[in-house]
Amino acid sequence: MKQLLVLAAMLLCVAAYAQKIDNLPELKQQSSNIIFHNLGEAPRGGGFSMKGYWVWCGSAVKGYDNKYHLFASRWPDSLIFHPGWMVASEVVHAVADKPEGPYTFSDVALPARGAQYWDGRATHNPQIVKHKGQYILFYMGSTHPFEDPRAKELTLQSHWCIAARNNKRVGVAVSETPYGPWKRLDQPVLPVKPNTFYSFLTSNPTAVVHDDGSVLIMFKGRGHKGNTHSHMSLGVAKAPSIHGPYKVLNNDQPIFRVDAQGEAEDPFMWKDATGYHVIFKDQVAKFTGEKGGGVSAHSTDGLKWTMDKDPKAYSRTVAWNDGKTEMQGQLERPFILFENNRPAYLFFATMDGPGGFNNATRSWNMVIPFRK
Repeated sequence: MKQLLVLAAMLLCVAAYAQKIDNLPELKQQSSNIIFHNLGEAPRGGGFSMKGYWVWCGSAVKGYDNKYHLFASRWPDSLIFHPGWMVASEVVHAVADKPEGPYTFSDVALPARGAQYWDGRATHNPQIVKHKGQYILFYMGSTHPFEDPRAKELTLQSHWCIAARNNKRVGVAVSETPYGPWKRLDQPVLPVKPNTFYSFLTSNPTAVVHDDGSVLIMFKGRGHKGNTHSHMSLGVAKAPSIHGPYKVLNNDQPIFRVDAQGEAEDPFMWKDATGYHVIFKDQVAKFTGEKGGGVSAHSTDGLKWTMDKDPKAYSRTVAWNDGKTEMQGQLERPFILFENNRPAYLFFATMDGPGGFNNATRSWNMVIPFRK
């Protein structure tokens, strides 16, 4: 009986990953969610990929040169996807003539810089913000004191990953141009704090930089749970400038928490005339009925959040401009590029395969335009 229950659970997990939506156009047409309703078709060959590398994340900005500048993460595909990113990722910069790409590799924006730095062995989760002539990268960094990882020995239980996961922190880098050089801080802006939901790590930042230079940042935290870590929660912090100091709000409590909303990660936050908005991954299908689908919520102050009336913001099932509809193996790290203060392009980190990080042959950054 126990074996049958385990098999049933495994089959349910596979089903959750393998559930393609067959009536995607109808669902988008009926939706009152402004994101989901207006999503168009993804161009084949758009976005950004690199031979020999896993590519993840993805955040774009229009530069002073009228080109589009994408900041993404990459690491060698000789390493297993997960947890290879944790120990070998670097933030790279790619350029395109149009928002949907294709983007061409330009340079490594945030390379490894030595184990003695808090972000010295890996950089990941970039979000680019342009503010008053400055280009600002919010990102996650990590370090470990060991030799370079050996592919055959790299697992979540390996010494590289135990150290690197425990050292994940959020930081900021600044440049006068998207081509760099990038000035990085010697300390993270969101360190961990004992007895909080972020006592173990901070990562996955998304930020709004206000006109006066102050910042509201949303981030993912994990707390210690005995000798391991908790599930994922989202919190917010504020600072008078991009350099800090950052203060976590809500009495060090998460705004989206495991026991209420279920696990949540990969937020993208923005502000308009009506207040703050966020989309994030529905990790456990609590709001969308789809594991890995997107959820949207809103807030007047960035602290107290309410789920949108029709909260499904996107699906892992994607319509392509060649007429095909496919379910992506993963669809993460959403980012919206705005034009004329309106959502214009939705960027995602994605991969092929049936689902599960280590069932893919390639990963890349894809772009879905909004319908005009």
